Amino acid sequence: MILPTKHLSQERALLTVGARLLTHLAQPRTVSSLWEEITRSVNPTSKKTSMRYDAYILTLDLLFLMGAIELQDGLISRNQP
Repeated sequence: MILPTKHLSQERALLTVGARLLTHLAQPRTVSSLWEEITRSVNPTSKKTSMRYDAYILTLDLLFLMGAIELQDGLISRNQP
């Protein structure tokens, strides 16, 4: 689930989704505003999204454990190396 396999496409792997999330974190955001931005950017005309909310939360967990993001005062921000 973290890396693509023969049963999991590259677009659905958590590392790929995490990279996409990090591009939307130029400034600190709330969890819900980031989710809304991601779902709009995936398919702006359709109500459906290719990303499920549980995969979104797992991706945030992975990024936090890797030290790529942090949560302060209810806002998610990128960690600077």
